[in-house]
Amino acid sequence: MTNPVPTETRPVQVFLPHRAGLPRLVPYFSNLWKRRHFAVELSRASMRSAHTNTFFGQFWLVIGPALNAGVYFLLVSVIRGGNAGPDFFMHLLAGLFAFNFIQAVMSNGATSVTKGGNLVLNTAFPLLLLPFSALRTAFFRFVPSLIILLGFFIYFDYFGAQSQACDAFTGVCEELNTIHFTPIMFMAIPALLLIFIFAAGLSALMASVQIYFRDTTQLLPYATRIWLYLSPVLYYADQMKPWMLKLEILNPLYPLLGIWSETLVEGTIPPLTWWLGSAAWAFGSLFIGVFFFMSREREFAVRI
Repeated sequence: MTNPVPTETRPVQVFLPHRAGLPRLVPYFSNLWKRRHFAVELSRASMRSAHTNTFFGQFWLVIGPALNAGVYFLLVSVIRGGNAGPDFFMHLLAGLFAFNFIQAVMSNGATSVTKGGNLVLNTAFPLLLLPFSALRTAFFRFVPSLIILLGFFIYFDYFGAQSQACDAFTGVCEELNTIHFTPIMFMAIPALLLIFIFAAGLSALMASVQIYFRDTTQLLPYATRIWLYLSPVLYYADQMKPWMLKLEILNPLYPLLGIWSETLVEGTIPPLTWWLGSAAWAFGSLFIGVFFFMSREREFAVRI
């Protein structure tokens, strides 16, 4: 019978926070690409657990934002006696759908690493797959919103007659143009791509912040609500006062949602400065979010 190894000589593994630093980029991204199917399966499992892959799950994903848009439409336009019409309703609907997508990416991304604690502790893989999986989940929940948006476009284009908007005080009415399909609307595709890239960076950034500040998810609903009011969703961008426009340079959603609404709803080509600003915010968010996440990734297992 062998004698037990003295306690002081037994190998002990001590986990300490790793010093921040980036891994080797080429092997990391190569491994990330090879494990992409892992992120897809995580996303599918998340959607199945939330029943969003069922008929009624998809139904409420569509009806919820649509009802939300209807409430805002009543508050912002009808009750105040403003000049509401199909154009404004579609602007509100498109803006809310895009904003809800960004909000969902932030909230799901923030909890992607902490909820996957068992995977982080027991499996070796690039942890960046977790916020990217949350991004995929939010996008597929966003797709039904695009379908209902298309339905309203078809209705206003083929069945919507010319409408009038009348001022509640003066009684003066003006004609409002109905929504029409134009080739410029296809420019909404690169606009949506920039929103997607911007959201990817936010997902990685929020996942990192949540590791260090566990109250992040509690503060996000209030922060995003303020962000909604400061962004051109409940109003047109040109309705803002001049002094507020000077502050919008600090709001990434001003150009991003601006080009989204201008191309999709207004059927006009946004200014070049909006495209450049959107690209700068999108790729800047992706760069900062991804590389900050990667630089801290090796100590996540200790802090979970």
